[in-house]
Amino acid sequence: MSETARGVPGPGGEALHAICLTVNGVVREVDVPGRRLLSDCLRHDLGLTGTHVGCEHGVCGCCTVLLDGEPIRSCLTFAVSVDGHEITTVEGLAGPGGSPSPVQRAFSECHALQCGFCTPGFLCTVTALLRDNPAPTEDEVVEGISGNLCRCTGYQNIVKAVHRAAELMEEQA
Repeated sequence: MSETARGVPGPGGEALHAICLTVNGVVREVDVPGRRLLSDCLRHDLGLTGTHVGCEHGVCGCCTVLLDGEPIRSCLTFAVSVDGHEITTVEGLAGPGGSPSPVQRAFSECHALQCGFCTPGFLCTVTALLRDNPAPTEDEVVEGISGNLCRCTGYQNIVKAVHRAAELMEEQA
């Protein structure tokens, strides 16, 4: 971690720390208070509002992003702790030219969203799941998405979307 206190007081008089992140392939530098959550940094400091904040306790999974390719809860992670790392948010999942990723396409095709609030977290989680297990069984899908909560869909279409995304990814290979 290479954070450096600027000595310049931020909101509430707290010192700011300069951090450098690669977010969705773009190097971003930002000054944040030491207790700024990654979710707040992404949303408020960097303007990436696709990352949603639900429970603020790490339970719902709405705030899930990829840290060096691994899913994490951004509402439980201090921004200064990811200095020098790579973050992928839902905005960074799209393919070349902004075309939807296979996971995004599958969620749309299978109607795996209703209100959409949980969707960014599911998309990041499923992207990592299928990277690690390109052909998951039904039980593996259920286990893989078990850390994300949805209050609208009943999960059946989300499970279908994961299998459809796996098919789409296999077709692209």
